[in-house]
Amino acid sequence: MSELATPSPIEAKKEEITRFQLDRVLTIVSAHFINDTYSAFLAPFLPGLIAKLTLSYTQAGSLSAIMQLPSLLNPIIGYLDDRINIRSLVILAPAVTATTMSCLGIAPSYMSLMVLLFITGLSIAIFHTPSPTMVARASALQVGKGMSLYMAAGELGRTIGPLIASWGLLTFAFDGMLPLAIPGWIASLLLFIRFRGVKVHIEKQTGFHEVIPTAVRLFLPIGGIVFLRSFLVTGMGIYLPTLLEGEGAGIWKAGIALAIYQFAGVCGAVLGGTISDRLGRKPVLFVVSSLAPIMVFIFLKSFGWQTILVLILAGLLSLSAQPIMLAIVQDQLPNHRSVGNGIFMAISFICLSLSAVVIGMIGDKFGLHQAFIWTTLMGLLAAPFVWILPKPPASHQQSSIPHVG
Repeated sequence: MSELATPSPIEAKKEEITRFQLDRVLTIVSAHFINDTYSAFLAPFLPGLIAKLTLSYTQAGSLSAIMQLPSLLNPIIGYLDDRINIRSLVILAPAVTATTMSCLGIAPSYMSLMVLLFITGLSIAIFHTPSPTMVARASALQVGKGMSLYMAAGELGRTIGPLIASWGLLTFAFDGMLPLAIPGWIASLLLFIRFRGVKVHIEKQTGFHEVIPTAVRLFLPIGGIVFLRSFLVTGMGIYLPTLLEGEGAGIWKAGIALAIYQFAGVCGAVLGGTISDRLGRKPVLFVVSSLAPIMVFIFLKSFGWQTILVLILAGLLSLSAQPIMLAIVQDQLPNHRSVGNGIFMAISFICLSLSAVVIGMIGDKFGLHQAFIWTTLMGLLAAPFVWILPKPPASHQQSSIPHVG
């Protein structure tokens, strides 16, 4: 009887590639958490950098754009990952990101700031292109759930990041915050220990020319959604502390407001992809894309305790769309996930960079409050693009899920 109960090698392999591998998923999303904690330092540092180097809002916005510039390499990084697997570079990302972001306070000029942020952006690009693909493959038939955990870890990092940065500003001198990088160095060391014995598996790929029609139908509407939503996401994620401090709030109050928004986004990221597994990607994406701008607009007009409530709802809705769109990309391009994710990330980061500069320019001319009003109007225009997205392939759930290496 025991022999009959023992699964065959084929059955064991099938179970492995169709099972949600929680241990692997949690390892990857933990690295995402550490990396994104440091990438969130820019927003709370921005008021100090503006004051120290006498930057305009346009220059301040361009700093975010510089950090996003290496995202242009994401499709190339994704192609290389699909072909030769470069995921070992993910191990270095937390240490590099931690070091460069902790050194922003010692930058003596605007040019040196741009250099540090470009290196940060390169580290972020190298991490963010392969890692969602690793999560998707480890998630088997629950890609939405995997993307939700992945994005939730990133949002949690961006929630804690501003608080750590604000604590660093009050504890250390602005030019003495290198000790903040120590957890990032430790994280890279632990990742090296964890992954050094893991064998790399590279799956045979079909020709990418075969999926070009699908990619075009997919990325045209996704590009529209990402571009229009980027103004909303950038406004709240980058300029919220600057807006609040400009209206009289202190460093802690501004930092806590951003943390509340980001923490609500953690919950939204967990719920967004997971719910889309059950109710469908497009309906859930349409709802959150429609309601998020409305919540941000109400936040700008609210006072007192209502501000906190609306801020929570804004974060919950604004940041729940990303895991859904990541899941859509994974569904549509199951044999070219790294390339697809690289293209998606490139579009996302380019749009975020552009929107950061545009919001800064509007803020210089009309004030940040008015710029935020415009971001809500742009966000509302994203919802109709959802219905142009292609239908999910009928066979995407039955396709084999490669082993994660």
